[in-house]
Amino acid sequence: MKGILGRKIGMTQVFTESGKLIPVTVVEVEPNVVTQIKTIENDGYEAIQLGFDTKREKLATKASAGHTAKAKTTPKRFFREIKGVDINDYTLGQEVTVELFEPGEIIDVTGTTKGKGFQGVIKRHGQSRGPMGHGSHYHRRPGSMGTMRPMRVFKGKALPGHMGTLTVTIQNLMVVDVDKENNVILVSGNIPGPKKGLVIIKTAVKNPKKVETENLVSYIKEEPKVEETESVETTEATEEVVTEETTKEGN
Repeated sequence: MKGILGRKIGMTQVFTESGKLIPVTVVEVEPNVVTQIKTIENDGYEAIQLGFDTKREKLATKASAGHTAKAKTTPKRFFREIKGVDINDYTLGQEVTVELFEPGEIIDVTGTTKGKGFQGVIKRHGQSRGPMGHGSHYHRRPGSMGTMRPMRVFKGKALPGHMGTLTVTIQNLMVVDVDKENNVILVSGNIPGPKKGLVIIKTAVKNPKKVETENLVSYIKEEPKVEETESVETTEATEEVVTEETTKEGN
């Protein structure tokens, strides 16, 4: 098991060399810092705590600043634990980068869904509305509250209320590509959360394996390289012409 924290940037699409289109979500992953290592002796379980997204010291509490100071790093905005890891592979203050994952790995992505506010039963639970004409007075209401007795609404009844801001995990997604220069991971499909929302990428629980991936089409034009032999020959030819001209002038 391994994991890392990042921010959801948005969605785009990439193409393989065979012409297949793959919709992907772009996740920006700045280097995470191991801010704490939990052991069975001290905490009762093994895990590592990762700090993500540096913030100004002025905005950090004394407790948070003191906690990150032990790891010799700057205050962080988010802290999350990754369980099931081998703590012997990590040290306090170590940086975890996008190189932790490779293309083809199957992962689970956890995020917080978008907040929708207070919504009715049609949008929140997908119920159908009543007839809109012919004297009907039932349109977008929640319907019957249940039996007459015991004069209460049973637990689990679908009613209007707050919608969204739930922690959701999408399982068995694939790492399509890893951009080490820009600290970006391309994940197949969509993941929960708004843009710039915090996401946690972990090794898949049900399907922790790696699959073969196709090479992606690159649209970056590379400048043609000038061979050194040609430049050397040109330089030698120029020197010969200069020496001939100098000899003629001397004569």
